[in-house]
Amino acid sequence: MRYSRTETFEHTISGLLTKRADLLGEAEQIRDRLAAIKNDIDALDRTLNVLSYEGDLDAQMPRQKRHVVFGRGELTRRVLTILRHSEKPMTSRQIAQEIVSDSGMDARDRKYVSDLTKRVGKACRQYPEGTIRKSSDTVGNIHWAVR
Repeated sequence: MRYSRTETFEHTISGLLTKRADLLGEAEQIRDRLAAIKNDIDALDRTLNVLSYEGDLDAQMPRQKRHVVFGRGELTRRVLTILRHSEKPMTSRQIAQEIVSDSGMDARDRKYVSDLTKRVGKACRQYPEGTIRKSSDTVGNIHWAVR
């Protein structure tokens, strides 16, 4: 029996690109469904408030496993490393995008980058006085730099 082989791997590449497109489509559907569920929960919460529900809605939440992205102090160390290697002050979003690209995660995931931007800003604000310098531009954007 003789196996067919190609030098360019065009069939394999085509199959992988198809699978990649399928997975991206599935991820988008899951994101859309999650957004719809969150909207439904918000509507239920508003209805309960209109009906004068007095209980704690957050206590009603099912316990979820905590998803740890960064270990203890890892985010702050990465932020400081990025700022040390930067030639100019950076915004929290720029730092977050740098972390995402360095770790090999999908930089197109807007929600993840937005969440990480908030965490980076908080990490920068919590540094001891004198470690990181905070400045604002004319538009009001906050820039961070190492002293």
